[in-house]
Amino acid sequence: MAEDLYIKNKKAYFEYHVLDEYVAGIKLLGTEIKSIRDGKANLNDAFCTFIDSQLYIRNLHIAEYSHGSFYNHEAKRDRVLLLNKKELKKLKTRTEEKGFTIIPLAIFVSDRGFAKLKIALAQGKKTFDKRETMKERDTKVEMDRAMKR
Repeated sequence: MAEDLYIKNKKAYFEYHVLDEYVAGIKLLGTEIKSIRDGKANLNDAFCTFIDSQLYIRNLHIAEYSHGSFYNHEAKRDRVLLLNKKELKKLKTRTEEKGFTIIPLAIFVSDRGFAKLKIALAQGKKTFDKRETMKERDTKVEMDRAMKR
């Protein structure tokens, strides 16, 4: 995958333990894909949920396209995610268990020009896990500084 554009959810790995990763297509309107190609998307508040048997992404903010007319899209509408039936069934059974959720990790545009969403089955971290992550990050930075000297 040679992605030119890669918009990340920076909080995802800090807030959650990522278990499985999937790449899903997104059902978008024309002005939405143009805004994504301009890099005008925000994943920070976004989450995935099942409505009936469809997987949707909610609170994904895609800014209105600057050259769009009155056909422009709504910035925070629910969008359908496209996965295989087998993957959908597996995700649905896992999310029905306590503590599991589906979070978006990144949006990118594939070689063929389609917008793809990297999602993950994840489990929320506790406060002490977050502190542990911060300590590990700090020690890694200190070691990198020491190696440069």
